[in-house]
Formats: sequence, C-alpha cells, structure tokens
Amino acid sequence: MPETVAINTDFIKLDSLLKLANLVMSGGEAKQVIQDGLVTVNGRQETRRGRKLYPGDTVVLAGDASVVVSRT
Repeated sequence: MPETVAINTDFIKLDSLLKLANLVMSGGEAKQVIQDGLVTVNGRQETRRGRKLYPGDTVVLAGDASVVVSRT
C-alpha cells in the first residue's frame, strides 16, 4: 500500500518529496537516485529533480517504495 504524503501548497518538487517521505536522507541522495533513473512518477521514469508534483501524483523509488501526494 502506498504511503500518502500531504502537502499544504499547490505542488512539491520531486527531490523535496523524497526527503519529506523519508525515502532519502539528503538532497544529494535525492539528486543521485533521480539521476540514476530509480524514480518513476505516474509510471514514467523521471530524471528531473525539480519536477513539480501535484495531489494525485504517485512516485515510486526503485520499484519498491511508493508515495501518493495528497492535499492537507
């Protein structure tokens, strides 16, 4: 079951979401896993760490940990 991460803004950037969801420990680690092609957004590989995510978007790290963005 995917974890739900609530945001109180219109969007959140991909690297920030990975840190907020505790999937990575730092911005540098977020940058690395994104550049390595280990992250998908809504089923498509994403290599832009500044990708804007909106409520309803689903992020998967390494085919394992998944997060759904929701609104608070």
